[in-house]
Amino acid sequence: MSVTPLAHVPAAHPAPAFRGRIGRDARSGHYAVPRRYRLHLAAACADGLRIAVAHSLLGLDDVCPVTFLDPVPDCPDGGHSALRPLYEASAHRYTGAAVAPVLSDDWSGRIVSTHAADITRDLARHFGSGRPALYPCGAESETEAVERMCRGIEQSAQHAGSAGGEAEERAAALEQLLDALGSLERWLVGRDHLIRDHITAADVELWVILVQLDTVHRHHLDAAAVHRVADHPTLWAYARRLAAHPAFGTHLDLAGIARRHYARCRGLEAAGAAVQILDWAAHAARSA
Repeated sequence: MSVTPLAHVPAAHPAPAFRGRIGRDARSGHYAVPRRYRLHLAAACADGLRIAVAHSLLGLDDVCPVTFLDPVPDCPDGGHSALRPLYEASAHRYTGAAVAPVLSDDWSGRIVSTHAADITRDLARHFGSGRPALYPCGAESETEAVERMCRGIEQSAQHAGSAGGEAEERAAALEQLLDALGSLERWLVGRDHLIRDHITAADVELWVILVQLDTVHRHHLDAAAVHRVADHPTLWAYARRLAAHPAFGTHLDLAGIARRHYARCRGLEAAGAAVQILDWAAHAARSA
C-alpha cells in the first residue's frame, strides 16, 4: 500500500519513559518466558486499546496476563495510583506521571516498557509463534506507512476541531483528514483487510484511529464536517466488520472512552457531537 504521510503536527503525548525490549535470550535482560510479563492497560485509551486487541488476536491470556485500569486516571498529573509503585521501583526518585500502558516484569517488579508500538511488536514476535502473523514478513514498510498515516489522521482531526488557531488552518487540517480517508476508501474497495489477506497490526492501528475519530474527535467538528468524514462507506463498513470480531469488539469500552474524553478534554463541543457515524455498541455487542 502506498501512502503519503500527512503534514507533521507536533504530538501532545509525552515521550515514553521506559523503552526496554523483550529479546530472544538471556543476554537481552528480558527474555521471552510465559507468564513472566504483565500488561497494565486502560482500554479507553487509544494505545491501551491497540495493545488489548493485539493481545487478544494473539491469544496471550495465559502467556501475558492483563490488568485493566480505570478509564480515567485517578492522579492529578494524569497518572494511575495503581502504577505508582512500579514506576518508583523502576526509576530512582521518579517524579513523573504513572501513565499506562505499561509492560512490567513480574520477576523484578519493574517496568520493561511504556512504548505501545514496541510492546505490541515484542508480544507478536516473541510469543506469537503459531499464532496470527500481525507483522508478516515483507510487510514492514507497509505497516510503518499505515502507522504514519494514522498518526497524521489523528493530528489532523485534532487540529480540525481545535478551539484555537485560524479558521483557515482548521479548514486545511480537515482537508488533510479527508484526503487521507479518501485514500483509504479507494484502497479498501474489494479488500477485506488493509495490507494482507488476513488481519494484521495495520488493521488494528487503523481501526483504533477510526474508533477515536467517531467517539472522540467528531465532538469538536461541525455537523457538515462529520457528514463528510462519514461519507466513506467502504472504510466505515470495514470498521464495522472489525468491531464484530471478538478480539476487537470485546475491548470497545464506549462508556469508558466517553468518561476519559470528558475528563481530559478542554475543547469546545460542536454540532458534530450529535452526528454519530457508526452505532458501535450494536456492532460490538455481536462479538460478546
